[in-house]
Amino acid sequence: MRGLLDQGQIVIHPLIVAELALGSLKNRTQTLALLDLLPKVRVARTSELRLMIEARRLYNLGIGLTDVHLIASVFIDSPTLLWTRDKRLRKVAESLGIHASLP
Repeated sequence: MRGLLDQGQIVIHPLIVAELALGSLKNRTQTLALLDLLPKVRVARTSELRLMIEARRLYNLGIGLTDVHLIASVFIDSPTLLWTRDKRLRKVAESLGIHASLP
């Protein structure tokens, strides 16, 4: 992942930065400042989310609103792929062909 960061190949969703800010972070100020420097994906509008949920049948899969935001941003910012350690989100991303595997 370090190599991808160095090459500018990693983007982040603003909701992920916000979620991380809610937790306990080592070197909190520095970590959040570095995350804020990463390029951001576009955040989908609520209307786009609703259309995607229906079109891709993303309901009743055990994923939440933040997960749907991530998926939508991947489709908006194609050819971006989604990397996650969350099992349910990874399963959905794999089924949609948008999951990235990192070494």
